[in-house]
Formats: sequence, structure tokens, C-alpha cells
Amino acid sequence: MPDRSHDDAALAELLLTPRRIAMLGASPDASRPSHRVFVYLRRHGHDVMPVNPVAPDIEGVACVKDLAAATAHWGGPPDIVDVFRAPQHLPGIVDEVIASGARWLWLQLGVVHDDAIATALDAGLDVVVDRCIKVEHARLQEL
Repeated sequence: MPDRSHDDAALAELLLTPRRIAMLGASPDASRPSHRVFVYLRRHGHDVMPVNPVAPDIEGVACVKDLAAATAHWGGPPDIVDVFRAPQHLPGIVDEVIASGARWLWLQLGVVHDDAIATALDAGLDVVVDRCIKVEHARLQEL
């Protein structure tokens, strides 16, 4: 599968229909970008599962400790894994995403690790790199 970062048709199909999104690195701190994105996506109909091993919940939604727990909660893989983690964590995260059966890996602004991205692409994941899912959703709604 390709890097879909600039494929507006694929992104519109993905984001403008409610999806199950596992958000790795979601924060309960309202000043953090991941918190604002979490709230935005839920407001737009997506089922967003916060993946944060230390926070009990975000906006009343219970956090799960890892991607495997999110997959178990839903009884299947998320449609999108949205990553708000430091780039050095991506190799392990990509392994988890592949194991989960998710199809889309979304790497937020600044979350770039070339080897991990190559692994994800080689495994057949659709990947979006260095883009904000909230910004893209809002932009695509206006097209």
C-alpha cells in the first residue's frame, strides 16, 4: 500500500465517514494537541479510543493501556491508528499496528521515523505521514 499523505480522494473517503480510531498518546490535558484532536474527532462522529497507560479517562472515555486492549474492546481492529508519540517509539508501534490488523496508520505532525514507515508500507498498511488528522478532516469537509 502507498503513502496516502497527499491522496485527497482516499483521505476524504476515510475521514468523512465515522471510523474507529485508536489514538496512541491521547492526553487528558486540554492544552495538548492530542486532547483537542480527540474531542474534535468524537464531535464529528468517530469512535475514538484513547490509548494512554497512565490516564484513567479522557472526556469520560476510559483509556486503554495499549493497542491490543483497544482491539479487544472493539472485537476487531481499529480503522485508523492515530499516533501522537515521539518518533523513537514508532518501530514498536508499527509492530503493534501490524499485529492489530488495522489498515491505516496516521502519523501526526513531527512523528516521522523512516525505517518504521518503510516497515508499515512493506506490511501493506496505508500510511499518512506528518499530517494532522483534525486539520485534514476540516480541510476535506470544505472541498
